[in-house]
Amino acid sequence: MRGAAVAFAFRIDRGGGIPAYVQIVQQVQQALRLGLLVPGDRLPTARAVVEATALNPNTVLKAYRELESQGLVETRRRHGTFVTGTLGAPAAAADSPWRDELAEVATRAREAGLERDDLAALFTDVLEDLYPPRKQTPDAVPHQP
Repeated sequence: MRGAAVAFAFRIDRGGGIPAYVQIVQQVQQALRLGLLVPGDRLPTARAVVEATALNPNTVLKAYRELESQGLVETRRRHGTFVTGTLGAPAAAADSPWRDELAEVATRAREAGLERDDLAALFTDVLEDLYPPRKQTPDAVPHQP
């Protein structure tokens, strides 16, 4: 049901060196690209995120403000934060046949002994060869590889 809070849990890696607010932004962006979040969906309240992750409330609010500045969400007083934008193309959806192909490649790489970070670095390198780099603005949030 759209408009109701979506079952969406943020995973915060405290040892990865990426600020928690950036991780929240990246996870929302990824969910939008995969079609897991769509316009009309309501994000968890800041309070719910704080309770689930033990983050400082200001960290969660900073992430939501960043998403709002990107035109991806809108905060409505007393009603919550709602998805208003999209990212990605239909081919990037979670049920895309591309997902199956990538899963097969990842499985073969793991069986060959590559660690997750090794495969991510290799895939990022391939993407950098195939896609021109995006222009970054000083306030841009880095995208997750």
